[in-house]
Amino acid sequence: MSLPLPEPPSGIRIGSYPTYAEAQQAVDYLSDHKFAVENVTIVGSDLRLVERVTGRLTQGRAVAIGAGGGAWWGLFVGVLISLFAATGASAIALIVAGVVIGAVFGAIFGWLAYRATGGQRDFTSRTQVVAGSYEILCEPAHAEEARNLLARFALHTGKL
Repeated sequence: MSLPLPEPPSGIRIGSYPTYAEAQQAVDYLSDHKFAVENVTIVGSDLRLVERVTGRLTQGRAVAIGAGGGAWWGLFVGVLISLFAATGASAIALIVAGVVIGAVFGAIFGWLAYRATGGQRDFTSRTQVVAGSYEILCEPAHAEEARNLLARFALHTGKL
């Protein structure tokens, strides 16, 4: 059995907004006025990959980030192993050991990853895909009603 191929969105364009929040407000307005919003699709256009730099990455910070991630994994493993512990004290010891061992290994791997970059990327960042504009599409049978409601929405909000 093969998976269906993704299809581009279909429908008639009933509105266009510069931000996703405004497109959401428009669809919310349609919903508040009892419009069948299951016939509506929000489509982001003019996609851009945006990388927001969040800070400088030093060797110490790389080690700390690695240790933090390792500690979380160690906590997870420690809790799983502690389920089979005979006493409450041994369960706590297993959890603490998991956190400590995880933090040590995480710190080592964080340091190794930092050293492997050779100073080529000494910053941290967050990457996201952002659209330049958002169009609202509607099934043809309901497009006229949706356009009329969105015209009232535009008059109500002053966003013509």
